[in-house]
Amino acid sequence: MEVRDPVHGPIQILNEEIPIIEHPFFQRLRKVKQLGLSEYIFPGATHTRYLHSLGVMRVGMRVFDRLFATNTAKAATATKGFQRIRETFKLAALLHDLGHAPLSHSTEIAMPMLSKLGIHLLKDRQATHEDYTIKAITDSSFSDSLEKVQKKFGVHRSAIAALISGTNSDPSYFSFGKGNIDYFPLLHQLISSEMDCDRMDYLLRDSYFCGVSYGNFEIDWIIDNLDPCIIDGRAYLGIGERAVSSFDDFLLARYHMFLMVYFHYRSVCLEQLLFKYLDSCNQEYAIPANIEEYQKHDDYFLIDILKKSKNIYADKILKNNIPPKIFESFGHDELGILKKLEHYLKQQEIDYIRSSSQGRLSKYYRSQESRATEVLKLKVIKFLPKSKIYIDIDRATDLFSKFSETHRIERIHCDLRKVSPFDKKQIMNMIDEKKALYSKYTTPSQRRR
Repeated sequence: MEVRDPVHGPIQILNEEIPIIEHPFFQRLRKVKQLGLSEYIFPGATHTRYLHSLGVMRVGMRVFDRLFATNTAKAATATKGFQRIRETFKLAALLHDLGHAPLSHSTEIAMPMLSKLGIHLLKDRQATHEDYTIKAITDSSFSDSLEKVQKKFGVHRSAIAALISGTNSDPSYFSFGKGNIDYFPLLHQLISSEMDCDRMDYLLRDSYFCGVSYGNFEIDWIIDNLDPCIIDGRAYLGIGERAVSSFDDFLLARYHMFLMVYFHYRSVCLEQLLFKYLDSCNQEYAIPANIEEYQKHDDYFLIDILKKSKNIYADKILKNNIPPKIFESFGHDELGILKKLEHYLKQQEIDYIRSSSQGRLSKYYRSQESRATEVLKLKVIKFLPKSKIYIDIDRATDLFSKFSETHRIERIHCDLRKVSPFDKKQIMNMIDEKKALYSKYTTPSQRRR
């Protein structure tokens, strides 16, 4: 079976994988848009998580085959253990978004507690789309679709789930070759890390369908310079020193996509309207704990509920009717004015929406601030005349230090046509304080303009 993808070209599907692709749970992703409500702003952004998932699988196979293209690795490719690991990784890439909620990440607040999903941890918490992904792979009717790949390759459902979650209880499953190297860290990095196959696909795909160029990067050059780094019997993802500048471009591409596309003020405001709807709809919409019932929860299912709803926020979402943006803050200097403005709106009981968008160039900084989970850093390979050494990526480029601060955008939306003349004047006076804040940086002629 072959799928034609506008971003990566032809994508081959094995016969044993067809039942997986054709299962209703995976087909559900045809009706879950990759960028949710962003099509209101970027009309071309109607692409789905179905096509994105196939794209991640395609990128994953390109990267995997590159990493194991050396003569030493080729000797192991004929073994059953290698083929099992390859297929396990391929399916983890394909299924990484299987449990994604309708429209956007916003709807995850309508998910039940983890215990109700049948997943028990020491400390209960609200479920996420990743939990639904793991549940679908390991314990649902979808699990039966994996039967043919299990028989041919010996794939374990739990191993697919482990690569997605990052928690592996069986190191021997991902070990093979001379020295019995454990490849789990490397393969998990390709599923979820600073430079994973998910990001490699969605940056190019979202740019293509949004009609922008911010997310473009040298994917061929990056893949050609990836290599395994073997440290203490475990394999990690490494990139050749000569491709570090391309990695910098990759990071900046993602950074700019967040600023210009994912953090677009209209998209963010629509998500806030969805939050307000879910918070005020009295369980009109809730994501079920029953994994089989979840199969019918796609964008169209939720939109149909919004159409039938009498909730004011549902109507605003459907009509793309967001209140005007009256204040926007890009730095700490303006936060005082924003808080003062918000306090006044609350005090006068004026309806408004506040949104907060924040992102960093790299998740490595978050790992330094919170050690709750291990973040596996990309290694840079420095080739010496008769050897090679590995260093952490943040020691090979100064991009991290230049962009170490969290980029935060705060916005307030409010329809000033619906407020009294007195309140409008007070609000405008507070907004004008922003001009005064920067008056010392402008010339007299600029101030007159």
